[in-house]
This record gives sequence, C-alpha cells and structure tokens, in this order.
Amino acid sequence: MLKQSPKSAVSLIAAMCLAEVLNMVGIFAFPALLPEFTAIWDLSNTEAGWISGIYFAGYTVSVPILAGLTDRIDPRRIYLGSSVLGIMGSLGFALLAEGFWSALVFRILAGFGLAGTFIPGLKALVDRLDDEAQPRAISFYTATFSLGTALSFFAAGFLSSHFGWGWAFGFAAVSGVLALCIAARALGPQPPRQQQRRQGHILDFRPVLRNRQTMGYILAYTAHTWELFAVRSWVVAFLAFSLTLQPEGAGAFPAPSTVASLTALVAMWASVAGAELAVRFGRHRILRFIMWGSAVYACTLGFLPSLPYPVLALLCMGYFLFVQGDSAALHTATIQSARADQRGLTMALQSLIGFGGAFVGPLVVGLVLDLTGGGTTTLSWGAAFMSMGLVIGLGPFLIHFFCKNASIAEETDR
Repeated sequence: MLKQSPKSAVSLIAAMCLAEVLNMVGIFAFPALLPEFTAIWDLSNTEAGWISGIYFAGYTVSVPILAGLTDRIDPRRIYLGSSVLGIMGSLGFALLAEGFWSALVFRILAGFGLAGTFIPGLKALVDRLDDEAQPRAISFYTATFSLGTALSFFAAGFLSSHFGWGWAFGFAAVSGVLALCIAARALGPQPPRQQQRRQGHILDFRPVLRNRQTMGYILAYTAHTWELFAVRSWVVAFLAFSLTLQPEGAGAFPAPSTVASLTALVAMWASVAGAELAVRFGRHRILRFIMWGSAVYACTLGFLPSLPYPVLALLCMGYFLFVQGDSAALHTATIQSARADQRGLTMALQSLIGFGGAFVGPLVVGLVLDLTGGGTTTLSWGAAFMSMGLVIGLGPFLIHFFCKNASIAEETDR
C-alpha cells in the first residue's frame, strides 16, 4: 500500500474532488434545460426521458470494462483517457446537436466519459491512501457528486438564459479540460509493484455475485440511483409545471434550475451526514430510516405542485435530504465488504447494475407521465413520483435479505 502523509492525503482528496466536480458540469445540462429542448425540438416526454437516460446508458455499458480494468492497470490512465471522451461529448453537443438523434449520440459519448472518470477516479484515490483514510475519502468523493450536480444545474440555467444553450455545453467541455489537468497533476503514476493484478476474465463477476453482503448493498444502491437520477432528470420540469398553477403575478423566484442546483448542495451535505450517522448509529438502521423516509416523501411530494411555489421549492430541497442521504453510506459499505483485490471488479458491477437504474428511472418517469396525461395534471406528477417512491422503498428489504448476518453482527456490536 502506498503511504501518504496526512497533509498529502488531504491535498490528493481535495484535488480529486475538485476534478470530479469539474468533470460533472455537463451531467445534468440537458435535464436543467429540458422544458426548453422539449419546445424547440418538439420532443415527447418519452423522447426527453430517452435523452436524459441515454447518458447513463452510455455509462452503464462501458463502466464494467473501464472500472474492471482498474484491478489490472493504473486507474490514472483510464481516467485521463476517458476525460477526453467526456470533453468530446459536451463539445459535440454544443456545436452539432440538432434534435433527438444527434442529442442521443453526444449524450451517450459523454456518458462513456463519466464511466471512465467517476469510479476509476475513486479507485485511483483509494489505491493511493492508507486504510484509515479511505472511509472518509470515499464519503467526501461520493458526496462531491452532488456538488457537481449543483454546478451543472446552475451553470446550465445561467448560461442558457444569458447566452443560449450551446454555451452551457461548451462550458462543460472547458471544465472537463480543467479536470483533466488537475487529475493529471494530482495522480502521479502508480509504481507497477503497487498495482493490483487480478487474474481471470475482466468481466467475470462471479466472485462478486457470490458475496451476498456486497450484492445486497449493490441492489440497494440500484434502488437509490433509480430514484436519484429520475428526480434529478425531472425536478426542473416538475417545478415548471408548478409555475403554470400559480396565481398570475406570483413570480418564479428562484428559477426551477436554481432550485435544482440548491437541492444538489443540500444533497451533498446530506450524503456526508448520512455516512457519519451510519458509523455512529449503525449502517442498516440509518439506511432503513433514510430510504423509507424517502419513499414516503416521494409518494407525497408529487401531489403538491399547486402549493405556493416558494413552499414547493423548500419541500424539494427537503426531499433531497433523504434522496442523497444514503449515497455515501452505500458506497462505503459496498467497497468495504469487497475483497481488496476485487474492489475494481466490485465497483464495476455496482456501477453496471446501479446505473442501469439511473438509465431506467428517468425513462420510466417519462413513460408514466405520458400514460397519465402527459404531465399536465397533478395526478400525472403524483403517479410519476410514486413510481420513484415505490422503488426506493425496496432498498431496506434488499439489504435485510442479503445482509442478514451482517446486520445482526452490526447491532450486536453496538
């Protein structure tokens, strides 16, 4: 294990978190501008759901290979190469996207870029830290995902309103270049003797599938990503619908994209707090509270768009305390339950299955909206949010079924 001094470990963690934020500027640029694209490209809700979800489909199909390779070669190489793909996806969208099909191409390319930076970046970070520094590094790195989300929503809304939507995606490409430079400097090449060398086929997930505890956390993480990316993809459209129900002259401050940005900031600290609470009070107990609380919240929130807009905005921010509160705890549980020489493989399977939920979630919400009136009624949005709530509510049952022995041991230790 490569030893880091406390000061250098903090610097490395900070640099990789900053690079992650910059790499994610484009991740929610399309959902942030979804009402605008729906109008200018005449998209149906299902088509909009496809464009939102295809980003994560690109992530899902490529992450098993890219993350699995991190057990065999230095993740730094994968990270830097994939950063270039992300830059190309954002720049191509800014300059060449003209409708549904071209948007799909550039969004899936950007998804490939995320697949080679998010999890490989985490693996590169963990590989360069002592064991005692890893849990908090995982917590902060995964929580920083929400900071990138916040910047993505805010930058897209601001740049589009002042300069046009092309500038939002162009800014994402520039941010990707900065992330590439930061990571290249922070991640020194890993000496060959410190690189893990797992034997067997790169896509042989059988060792992970046999680990019941790990699989329980991975499946619960899938329920989490389903809900998280579904609401991230549709929260701006939900708030925009609420504005159509407000009394004339009621105003629209803050703008829906700004609210989405603020919810992401709330979510970042919720993720860190959830991980700390899991350490203090028991991982499974806290995960039950957060996931079932999120289910109840979702099944209620969708029926409330007629509330005064500022009140609904605050309720959306409160919702994300639950939506993101389980993220870091689930990531840490998955990594720590895996064998040291299978962490890359485990993260690959976690991303493959988990971000499958990230792809399907936004699409299902779009389908539910189309089947219940096209998102033009409160009932339609209520049904859409219920579809998210029912999925996240399955999380604690999956953890209990697959991790019963671990749960009993955890409670006994306390």
